[in-house]
Amino acid sequence: MRKRGGYRENFGERFGRVAALPPKRPGVKRIWLQAVSVGEMLAIGPLLNAWRRMGGVEVYLTTTTSTGYRLAQERYRDATIGIGYFPLDGWPCSARAWRAVQPDLALLTEGERWPEHIHQAAARGVPIVCVNARLSDRSFRRMARFRWAVRPLLGGITRLLAATAQDAERFQALGFSAERITTTGSIKLDVMIPRLGADEKTQLRRALGLPGNGLILMGASTWEGEEAALVQAWQAARAAGQACALLLVPRHAERRGAIELLLRGHGVSHHFRSRGAAPGEVAVAVGDTTGELRQFLQLADVVFVGKSLAPHTEGQTPVESAMLGLPILFGPGMANFRHIARELTACGAARVVADANALGAAISGLLKDASRRAAMSDAGRKWHQANVGAVERTLAELAKL
Repeated sequence: MRKRGGYRENFGERFGRVAALPPKRPGVKRIWLQAVSVGEMLAIGPLLNAWRRMGGVEVYLTTTTSTGYRLAQERYRDATIGIGYFPLDGWPCSARAWRAVQPDLALLTEGERWPEHIHQAAARGVPIVCVNARLSDRSFRRMARFRWAVRPLLGGITRLLAATAQDAERFQALGFSAERITTTGSIKLDVMIPRLGADEKTQLRRALGLPGNGLILMGASTWEGEEAALVQAWQAARAAGQACALLLVPRHAERRGAIELLLRGHGVSHHFRSRGAAPGEVAVAVGDTTGELRQFLQLADVVFVGKSLAPHTEGQTPVESAMLGLPILFGPGMANFRHIARELTACGAARVVADANALGAAISGLLKDASRRAAMSDAGRKWHQANVGAVERTLAELAKL
């Protein structure tokens, strides 16, 4: 909280002090939707839009992080009856919030399991559903070791709408009954990205300080160590005669100080998005802002997906990159998106790079080979089109409740 800032606003909501909500209306169902951070907040957009079109549903939306809160305020004010912070998961705070919200249905996203929140739902007879439910390798290993503690927690969940068949199998292995699990697919695959026009792309390039033409190599949601690998790979490509700029988008903007030290150490001109419009062209731009990743991706010609090179093992989502038809590179550590990463690799939309040296070779090869980039781009778009429909399936399952 201290590092990221922005937490003082409405801090009382974390203790269950929910801002005044409108009275419940006859015939209108109230949903309490919890989306922990930015990724989940972006993913729920299609669900909120669908409920808004359908009518008969109102949504109280909560989040855990300040970045998620800001994004919710920017995007979903008109689609919700209120936006707040999720309360601390202890009895006094949770019960207080539940008395204020009075939902007819409670939804958790992806990997969230809040014991007291689930207990409050069960005590009130309110269905609680995990949408886009998934279990990372690490979570599954830990839960498998302590099944005796996990079973009561999962027992309070009404339904699990699993993101993949593997996730469904893992929940069953932990003791969750098969009849309460449905594999609906990942709603992140149904997210629509507003496309930038040619003039908007030109303006964004100029604002970032990127050259008006030439290729752009992008690091998406990078973690410590990965920016250094990308800088080295980019410099090697430039030394080999490839005209390209580098766009770094770190997963955590508060790391900007460390990234600036890295860039200064390499002696390259750079500009940080958080400092406003660039005064002129630079070699490296840093997108250290929240909620702009999808716009930045539309400038890229080749993208590396972060949190995937050792020592990192979990990976960040490659879905938006595939959706936009970008040639994708990622390291071997894609545990959180193993199923998607495997499919993207198999269809030719992505390549796995073993380490920083392999990353450099792969980047140089792709920047030189326009036909290879085009083939990967086409494969990514086709993969995405073949996998949409999770939002519709999710809505159908929720309607049964």
